[in-house]
Amino acid sequence: MNEASIKVIEKVEFNIRRKAYLIIKRVLDVLLSMIALFLLSPVFLILIILIKIDSKGSVFYKHKRIGKNGEYIYLYKFRSMYSNSKERLEELLKDEKIRKEWEKNYKLENDPRITKVGNVLRKTSLDELPQLLNILRGDMSIVGPRPVIDGEIEKYGINKEKFLSVTPGLTGWWACNGRSCTTYEERMDLELYYVDHCSILLDIKCILKTVIAVVKKDGAK
Repeated sequence: MNEASIKVIEKVEFNIRRKAYLIIKRVLDVLLSMIALFLLSPVFLILIILIKIDSKGSVFYKHKRIGKNGEYIYLYKFRSMYSNSKERLEELLKDEKIRKEWEKNYKLENDPRITKVGNVLRKTSLDELPQLLNILRGDMSIVGPRPVIDGEIEKYGINKEKFLSVTPGLTGWWACNGRSCTTYEERMDLELYYVDHCSILLDIKCILKTVIAVVKKDGAK
């Protein structure tokens, strides 16, 4: 058997393994997100009440992000900011120091737009729970690179298409390995590592590390 034939066989085997992985991953996404939504329904109810008491506005918040293959998705979260956060951000960005921080990380260290309840939601990552609905819809997976906004994707440069080749996740290799404690360059390296090495075993490891990180509140801001 010549070298060309071996490469063809290896490619076919890789595609078969990849397809099997994606099927298993999707089945697990649906089953686990349904179970989580059922078990966490009392938590959802409590958080809805607390958010309504804390500040005016919708309980849920949806944000436009870039999903697999560059298609836009709307990511769901519990609202952790005041309802006029967009206007507040425009005012904040008039300050050069704040603007540079925003352009570097697309977030602010001490963001005055965050409500009291929202601060707790973010530190415990509970604001991310509504993304279980995104997972059921197929917009997201339990594990994958975190979805980004338009301005962020350009930072990936020649790796842009690679980053967008997989379904974004509720958690990911970056999210369970430092999250907000990392630089954006380190974040990109971690996200691309997952794209290159994604597997069921890596997904399980990522979920376990995420549970530990959430309990310890590592990297959550």
